[in-house]
Amino acid sequence: ESVGIAKALAAKNGYELDSNQELFGLGVANIFGSFFSAYPATGSFSRSAVNHESGAKTGLHVFISYLILINRISLQLTSLQCQFLLCALAAIVVSAVIGLVDYEEAMFLWRVDKKDFFLWTVTSATTLFFGIEIGVLVGVGFSLAFVIHESANPHIAVLGRLPGTTVYRNTQQYPEAYTYNGIVIVRIDAPIYFANTSFIKDRLREYEITVDQCTSKRGPEVERISFVILEMAPITYVDSSAVQALKELYQEYKSRNIQIAIANPNRDVLLTLSNSGFIDLVGKEWCFVRVHDAVQVCLQYVQSSTPSPKTPQVSLHNSTSFSERLNERLNRKDDLTASEMESGERERLLSTDADPMVQPLLSRKSHK
Repeated sequence: ESVGIAKALAAKNGYELDSNQELFGLGVANIFGSFFSAYPATGSFSRSAVNHESGAKTGLHVFISYLILINRISLQLTSLQCQFLLCALAAIVVSAVIGLVDYEEAMFLWRVDKKDFFLWTVTSATTLFFGIEIGVLVGVGFSLAFVIHESANPHIAVLGRLPGTTVYRNTQQYPEAYTYNGIVIVRIDAPIYFANTSFIKDRLREYEITVDQCTSKRGPEVERISFVILEMAPITYVDSSAVQALKELYQEYKSRNIQIAIANPNRDVLLTLSNSGFIDLVGKEWCFVRVHDAVQVCLQYVQSSTPSPKTPQVSLHNSTSFSERLNERLNRKDDLTASEMESGERERLLSTDADPMVQPLLSRKSHK
């Protein structure tokens, strides 16, 4: 309660508040007061509001209030006069507290974020009817609930390539961005941990279907999704549950001949995935510095698996499986260390008959 009213007054008067110092001062006051049978001291919401509206700037107002109180008591007021003083005090407190209600902030929250406005309304109503202590607890509880909900349901975007660039952005934010047939590019904008793994896996399965039905697509015509590229730049942390979920997702994709590719993980995430064996499971050759690099390699495999119009259609059921053909080509590549993957030094994976429109990856012999 003390810190809450102090922050409100600090915001109104334009000065900074050190909450730790505030609580330290209250603790010292209560420790010394305990040697003299004093009541526990804290900041009062109503008295602070009255003092603020009265223009009090220092602690001297306490002594002045005591002098006035002693003077009134010495006059031996009648019961009628005491009741009148209580009504006057109530009117003063109500008038002072109303001045602390920030209606402009409420309208701002309504325009910006409805959840914050809901939180403001619930906290204010609870404080009004049940007291500031319960109001603060309810406000903190709802805030934690919102944080947990947002963390357990993170934002996930399907990326597409902006025309004329190598930049990949959210297709909903940039409708002109296009995707490629047989390839899904997904960006997860949150850390992955035990609370959101199920949600992420469900959304990835959903995107596999919705992106396949998208009309703004480029590249050779294919019948199904063959690659899922995970843009991991926004992911700052993964835990053991997340690693296990990624392994299960990899096995599920593998059973349907879908290859996972990883693009731009930060150092901590890359080390975690490497130490857990997920990088070895996916293959180091499927870890890329840029999303564009991953797309070019996946496009090369999509093109190589698509028959030309002059050749007869070959079914995957009566020929070597798609994953086996991928492994056969990847077995000829050298393994890369985690530091090499971060530095961007990748071996050229494109074949000699690659489409000239497909941009090559960074060569191992390129200048640093």
